[in-house]
Amino acid sequence: METIVVYSPNISPRLTYVLDWLIKERLQLSYTLIDTKPTNSNSNALIISYGATSNGAISIPDVGLLWETGVADQKPAAGIWQELPTLFSTNDDSMTLNFDMLSAIFYLLSRYEEYYTYTPDKHNRYPPTESILYRKGLLSRPIVDEWVDAFRRMLNTTTGKNIPQHLFTYLPTYDIDIAYSHLHKGVRRIFGAYLRAILRMDMVQIAERTRVLKKKLKDPYDSFRWLRQLHKLHNYRPIYFILCADKTSAFDKNIHPLNPAMIRVIKNVAKDGEIGIHPSYYSYQESITRSEINTLQNITNQTIKISRQHYIKIKMPETYKLLIANNIEVDYSMGYGSKLGFRAGTGSSFLWYNIQNETTTNLRIYPFCFMDTTAHYELRLTPQEAIERLTNMTRLLRKTGSQLTTVYHNFSVGMSTEWTGWRQAYEAFLEENKPTA
Repeated sequence: METIVVYSPNISPRLTYVLDWLIKERLQLSYTLIDTKPTNSNSNALIISYGATSNGAISIPDVGLLWETGVADQKPAAGIWQELPTLFSTNDDSMTLNFDMLSAIFYLLSRYEEYYTYTPDKHNRYPPTESILYRKGLLSRPIVDEWVDAFRRMLNTTTGKNIPQHLFTYLPTYDIDIAYSHLHKGVRRIFGAYLRAILRMDMVQIAERTRVLKKKLKDPYDSFRWLRQLHKLHNYRPIYFILCADKTSAFDKNIHPLNPAMIRVIKNVAKDGEIGIHPSYYSYQESITRSEINTLQNITNQTIKISRQHYIKIKMPETYKLLIANNIEVDYSMGYGSKLGFRAGTGSSFLWYNIQNETTTNLRIYPFCFMDTTAHYELRLTPQEAIERLTNMTRLLRKTGSQLTTVYHNFSVGMSTEWTGWRQAYEAFLEENKPTA
């Protein structure tokens, strides 16, 4: 494995965090970090110089972000490099790069801007419209992956090396937060649903519910067997995130996790893929999160180590600290609930850096860029329009050797008339992007 020598007059936890991700994870190389200028003995090495020029080195300007602690008001200057839009641009012509790529990566991966004071949305979430990628029109691009791949190609060109690109991967994931539309809801909820349909004069809904309850029609949200068959056909290994709220609410509508029907769903999907917790809407209390994880562990007889927040409710740094306290090792919540795109500028996974205490944690973050409910409810896209958006993002992830993670729900690929066309569009997308042998 090629070893890169990185020279920087200063060394900090932030710098080490970025270099570990950029060089070890994305470039698949090793590196040595030094704070004294390289000597002639390093002449054959691939040298990156940060914040200073050095003979034979690829130099990257330093804007100072990686030497700070805590959060300050950053105003990253925009620019262009290798025909790509950049952040933390500089006018230092002595450097190989014209922007501080390391600070830009840190700013986006650490979610630095989410520590600022902001006005939360109706679900008390960080609004995507506050993000720099949204304001710059870059939310639909994995811009960090684009920088990394351009940097890899530049290293190959200028040094004669052959640093290979990562292979593109696709991970389908599902949130099971409303397993059934009509079945297994209990007398009280069924009566309430009928009453609401009567008040709306929704005779179609009344007729459908009656036929489902009489077992003359399959519940329209029950797509579980179809999904298992589809994954087996195309060799996918998905992840299912299960809502295990003990009480129903306006935002937690799943049937009780200990209902025999829900237990059957959980055990059946566990045969198809991995199982993770989908912490409920009000699970910001540690005791609630722990209780829901314990419930899922008891049902599956597995240790639950992966998670995705219901309604994508993330608050920095509280949410991730809560997950770590509950022994969660991997989180899949890094995306937005109201916009499609790349919240951290990448489709690739990374470790969470806690700015509050300036440490790299062991919590691994997997971003997603597409969620069916966002496309349908928030953006009002047709199935074809949604898949077109998804295909455009997938094309960029393929080009940069990154990972695509999608979020679907069992109900969007079921037989509900509200989701007509989504099942067929998703099936075609899965087939088109199936893993190669």
